[in-house]
Amino acid sequence: MSYLLKFGGNAIGGEEGMKRLSGEIADLLRGGMSIVLVHGGGPEINAELERRGIKPEKVAGVRITDERTMGVVEDVLSSINRDMVTALREAGADAVGLAAGDVTVCVRKGPAEVREDGRVRTVDLGRVGDVVSVDLRKIDSLLNAGKVPVIYPVGADQQGNALNVNADTMAAGIAAGMKVEEMIQITDVPGILLDINDPSTKQNILTLAEVDALIEKGIISGGMVPKVEACRRALEAGVSRVRMVNGRDEGSIVSEALRGSDRGTLIIR
Repeated sequence: MSYLLKFGGNAIGGEEGMKRLSGEIADLLRGGMSIVLVHGGGPEINAELERRGIKPEKVAGVRITDERTMGVVEDVLSSINRDMVTALREAGADAVGLAAGDVTVCVRKGPAEVREDGRVRTVDLGRVGDVVSVDLRKIDSLLNAGKVPVIYPVGADQQGNALNVNADTMAAGIAAGMKVEEMIQITDVPGILLDINDPSTKQNILTLAEVDALIEKGIISGGMVPKVEACRRALEAGVSRVRMVNGRDEGSIVSEALRGSDRGTLIIR
């Protein structure tokens, strides 16, 4: 069975976080599972943009990407990718680092209608893309060889132009193309909360209809919107289950989630 894990810098930050996740992935591989890993790196990108004197801009959790920002995105994500591959190999997992453009075809988004803080507006996102197809043969060949594809979300269109794709969107696109057994989003929150300041309000399981109602009420907002929209895309394309878990929790986060614990929030159709 194949599973897709997605993490970002807020959830798995720094060398220790990578080592911890890598050890768990290595254990899962020894148990016979096939794992595809997709990662972002939002905090690291923001820090590098500011270091270079570029103001980070986001709308509804999606980064507005001009030419200068695109260069920073590529530099930072490829660096994180190398670090993660190194951590996995040190843990005993045979990992292969890839840009998303190596295994997907993307298209540039035009001006987009985005919902933020309860209102809809039109925004030009710049060099931001979406996934339209996945090279399943290449991914399957890596998995069949016992390797872990580690993918960072810099895609490319059919002309080879680099595009910044939201990591959650990329993870959903690949998970949907593969029809994985489960997609797990490793985040920096316990799951979907009815009150962001009260962990006891975590929802163990939600349907897409219930998610829609929470977005409409503004309970799910900002950067959580692309995460749950990614869940929707994956589920509607045939992924059986999507779960959000907290990467900073103690214990074997992913393993326990796959064994059916109540970690995080499970989203179903």
